[in-house]
Amino acid sequence: MVSHVATVAFQGIEAVPVDVQVQIGPGAVAFTVVGLPDKAVGESRERVRAALIASGLSLPAKRIVVNLAPADLPKEGSHYDLPIALGLMAAMGAIPAAALEDWIVLGELALDGTIAPVAGALPAAMGAHALGKGLICPARSGPEAAWAGEAVPVLAPTSLIGIVNHFRGTQLLSRPQPRIRDAGPALPDLKDVKGQETAKRALEIAAAGGHHLLFVGPPGSGKSMLAARLPSILPPLSPRELLEVSMIHSVAGQLADGRLSDRRPFRAPHHSASMAALVGGGLRARPGEVSLAHNGVLFLDELPEFQPQVLDALRQPLESAEAVIARANHRVSYPARVQMVAAMNPCRCGMAGEPGHTCRRGARCAADYQARVSGPLLDRIDLRVEVSAVSAADLALPSPSEGSAEVAARVAAARGRQAARFAAMGLDIRVNAACSPGLVEDIARPDAAGQALLTAAAETMRLSARGYHRVLKVARTLADLDGSEAVGRLHLAEALAFRRLSSSFAEAA
Repeated sequence: MVSHVATVAFQGIEAVPVDVQVQIGPGAVAFTVVGLPDKAVGESRERVRAALIASGLSLPAKRIVVNLAPADLPKEGSHYDLPIALGLMAAMGAIPAAALEDWIVLGELALDGTIAPVAGALPAAMGAHALGKGLICPARSGPEAAWAGEAVPVLAPTSLIGIVNHFRGTQLLSRPQPRIRDAGPALPDLKDVKGQETAKRALEIAAAGGHHLLFVGPPGSGKSMLAARLPSILPPLSPRELLEVSMIHSVAGQLADGRLSDRRPFRAPHHSASMAALVGGGLRARPGEVSLAHNGVLFLDELPEFQPQVLDALRQPLESAEAVIARANHRVSYPARVQMVAAMNPCRCGMAGEPGHTCRRGARCAADYQARVSGPLLDRIDLRVEVSAVSAADLALPSPSEGSAEVAARVAAARGRQAARFAAMGLDIRVNAACSPGLVEDIARPDAAGQALLTAAAETMRLSARGYHRVLKVARTLADLDGSEAVGRLHLAEALAFRRLSSSFAEAA
């Protein structure tokens, strides 16, 4: 007799059905797991054996074969422990085999029979709903799985004994309730920033339209301080965005106690991060920082200190909003719709261009340092701001009266106009930065004076086709902030001003 238990394998954030087939038959005493298991799956034999003994069951002295079908799909992770154990219990008659037909099962077993939390409960619940089944998962993963909706039955036992008692009717398990993570400390406020009015204006524009942003300035000018305050002016995640973000974090195992948060992700990897850490990859093709920042902010401090190959690997995810990890035997893609904010010094010593300072290596100091950021990557950044050092006089001034709350209100209003515009056109687009070139030419068509300015500036600044359309996107955002339906000459002039950097930087890049 062969018992069947359904579980899933993860390919990106997609849950692929896997059939766990368990056979107990005559032959030499053995416990074999087949079907392309990795080391964690292979080691499940010992965990399952110990958990069953702790639950009062002993494996029979027969040949046990566990097949994970389809056999050509790689199986990774410890969440196969529970379905294998339940399959064995069904084959031994400890629980009715028919009771497991309507469930997807995942969970890691401890040696004492308790069930440990695993990554991927939320995508598994979504996959179970697509198959018309319920989900059995660890108790600590239950609140996360419950976010899949009331239509998905969820059982979240703490141990093997709890599952057995539930199916026997002696102990009924209640459905877990979804939980929200505590708000935590308040986000940093823009009231803390003195001076830097141009940089704060760029931050507001970036938040309103989802544009990429680069700060260039000497050490201590407030670049990182400004970037850290971007989340405080962004709108909270919508329910759909919350689900997208949570599914990625669930697969990565970064949802603490199954609790979700409506704050937008803010990821700030160190400049020593590898390509796999930033874009995704590794032995199990896990999501990288660019995917963990999906629907949020990816902050790259000390931009030229990253390896050039690592930075250039970001070009495709920034353009397509998707990080694709290709391997010889499979291909995985993770969503990566991020808003990139970067900060850098103008040269290695950090003081190039500051009054009264001369680099010991001369102009080559700035040129060599800035050349570490490739032109194609720089071309994808909509707003570029030169941040000057803050004077002692500015620091002595009282805190500004306008803080993050006032700026966030303007950002929310601008995003509301964008959402209404795209909804009226029947498009699934949320911000101006995500527009295609054809669409932005339609919604940001300037008047005659504005078109003349844009044409002349494109020739003078040597804008690429991408740069041309990105200027239009920023101008459209500026018009939305002003509450204007038309894109005028002033909007284009400001967008072009934020596109321009010093000539020395442009030549170096």
